[in-house]
Amino acid sequence: MAETIAADVLVLGAGPGGYAAAFRAADLGMQVVMVDRAPRPGGICLHHGCIPSKALLHAGDMIRRAREAEHYGLRFGEPQIDTEKLDGWKQQVIDELAAGIDALAEQRDVRIVHGRAHFAGPDRIEVLGEHAVMITFKHCIIATGSRSVQVRDWRLPSGRVVDSYDALNIHPLPENLLVIGGGYIGLELGQVYSALGTRVQVVEVTEGVLPGVDRDLARPLQQRIDEMFVGVHLDTRVTGLKDVEGGVKASFSGEVTEPDTVFDKVLVAVGRRPNSDGIGLENTEVSVDDQGFIINDAQHRTTQANIYAIGDVAGQPMLAHKASYEGKVAAEVLTGAASADDRRAVPAVVFTDPEVAWCGVTETQAQQEGFEVAVARFPWKRSGRAQTLGSTEGMTKVIVDPATNRIIGVGIVGRGADNMISEGVFACEMGASVEDLARSIHPHPTLSETLSGAAEVFLGSATDVLARKRPQRTGGKQETEPDASDSEDENDGKDEAEHANEDSAASDGPNEPNDDQG
Repeated sequence: MAETIAADVLVLGAGPGGYAAAFRAADLGMQVVMVDRAPRPGGICLHHGCIPSKALLHAGDMIRRAREAEHYGLRFGEPQIDTEKLDGWKQQVIDELAAGIDALAEQRDVRIVHGRAHFAGPDRIEVLGEHAVMITFKHCIIATGSRSVQVRDWRLPSGRVVDSYDALNIHPLPENLLVIGGGYIGLELGQVYSALGTRVQVVEVTEGVLPGVDRDLARPLQQRIDEMFVGVHLDTRVTGLKDVEGGVKASFSGEVTEPDTVFDKVLVAVGRRPNSDGIGLENTEVSVDDQGFIINDAQHRTTQANIYAIGDVAGQPMLAHKASYEGKVAAEVLTGAASADDRRAVPAVVFTDPEVAWCGVTETQAQQEGFEVAVARFPWKRSGRAQTLGSTEGMTKVIVDPATNRIIGVGIVGRGADNMISEGVFACEMGASVEDLARSIHPHPTLSETLSGAAEVFLGSATDVLARKRPQRTGGKQETEPDASDSEDENDGKDEAEHANEDSAASDGPNEPNDDQG
């Protein structure tokens, strides 16, 4: 006979959104049960996504930095790569973090039940695992996350065609890798394999990598991967994959010189879809849209009053930190607090070399939706710290509401963008003016100075960049944008103006990331 458990709050899913919601509800005095089909908490982000991928990216970055050090007069020997040990270290990081979540759950008296969950009604759920469990609840928070999009025709008996989960197991290391998809996942893992010595080629169906991201942010990364990878094929489709002796034969249509090539391994990284199916929502009044996302309001309440949805399953963007934020909001709402999702900016980061990060309104969004913004850019070649780091390809920009001078978006490309973007989020959330950012003293020499530098460019008060006003169209309306042209090199300013005009005309589809970060 199945065990029966009664809970104030049932949290379905133990990823970044799920355990954040469970812990917040427990802190607010609720009796909480958390259900997840995996044997350890943490979700895809911890076990198969952002944490293991960033561990490997760190290793790859160390290899690249060591090779680049020769430019400064420092010479190291060729790295000896032990992929088994590297995989072991990655797993050690995962295990330590998972153990921490287990410990926090125990300290908060949050019970974790492992198994496959299925709604048996709007107030109960059945869990099938080693032991069957029936859980009744007053409130439920669905945090089931998402999964990689699978292309049925590309599943091959050899197992050489993998998704991002399997690609994180780098042992044995392939000599040649095809990456299908030029978004977050494909470029991050492509750079990992390239640093470890694999010959990497990327195929992207659109005209540029990171579709939907502002072109001026994507451009430096495009230039870097053009140098690192054997090939980057844009406007190209994979028309077929076939097991052959020694690998997988890939056929292409588009801008490729060789329409048929054999690879040791193929990584399919073409997006993610929400895990709203197979959990028994038909036994509730919860509604799902045509993309599979659970419909929910600003308090993350679904069309079933006592059931909430957060994270990847609740809509774009599919990011772990967005899920955690939503989990806390939902937990507070169901305990009676006057809480709501009133965010102004969600940061997104691509952990490549160089890193790309943005938050708030983007130029691409303004162009697509037809509203007016003003933009100012600070080129990192004018940053002393960027020069000492050999990272002068970077750029920082602020996006401003021209009617109020409020900062409504920030974009950064370059080393350390992952940490710097948080200041941009804070500026957007607090409704800071461009004057506020410009007059906030930043330490010297740091990369963070480029944020206040971009604000000063907007105001025409920059010390290290000659700023002058010039007309430009952004968002389909006439506006004035500060020009971060270089006072020491006339051509740099001309190039930047040309790039800015290209950016304002770019339209690459929805500016929503699809990655394993949620």
